[in-house]
Amino acid sequence: MILVTNDDGVESAGIKGLAAALGTLDSVYVVAPDRERSAIGMAITLHRPLRAKQVEDCFYAVDGTPVDCVDLAIARLLPEIPKLVVSGINHGDNLGHDLHFSGTVAAARKAALLHIPSIAFSMTSNSMVSDGKYHYETAIKYAVQIVEKAIEQGVPEGILLNVNIPNVEVSRVKGIKVTRQDLGTYSANAIERTDRAGNPYYWIGGERSKIDQRPDTDLNTIKDLFVSITPVQFDQTAHSYLDMVEDWLNC
Repeated sequence: MILVTNDDGVESAGIKGLAAALGTLDSVYVVAPDRERSAIGMAITLHRPLRAKQVEDCFYAVDGTPVDCVDLAIARLLPEIPKLVVSGINHGDNLGHDLHFSGTVAAARKAALLHIPSIAFSMTSNSMVSDGKYHYETAIKYAVQIVEKAIEQGVPEGILLNVNIPNVEVSRVKGIKVTRQDLGTYSANAIERTDRAGNPYYWIGGERSKIDQRPDTDLNTIKDLFVSITPVQFDQTAHSYLDMVEDWLNC
């Protein structure tokens, strides 16, 4: 059994196409947010109850976050533990520092923290690698291929696979590359406006302020029209600095 989830919502084209395609490999359950929950990261719902609505056979909509969906699916909704959790196909890329904020990646991360192999799939939507159309057929083709390999070969404990696919016709994709997370950062940006009462309010955002120029990053690989696969690990300990911090304490 494969569990499919996302952060774009249960009605998104990406999740419907992916679930249908993966149904050729194994039985599929879909448990996803009932609305878009993009850029919500690892948020969980603790201060109100969650509600799940079965919208069709093996297809549930949850009024919570992507991480909530994985938790609820594993704890209550599925008849057994899935062999794989797949998140996506996200409408928009998740490259570089996006991994810290993405609900798509967070759902896969939660599954991996539960010791279940997981993959996050995203499709670029910007003009850099898009012709203005949404080529879900391209993303689905490569997603199925990668899922087949993951089931056959396995995904190591303690990592997830973050996959980004160019939003172009299948014929334009040059292949698949294993990549690093790009280290380019986002700028801090806040647009200030005032409401009718004269009170300020803000729209926050930001642009990529620094691009990692090395060619083997996820961002640069996507620019070159390759599918990017980045293994992402969960141990955030800066092991090389343990002795340094220990020395601070002994001063």
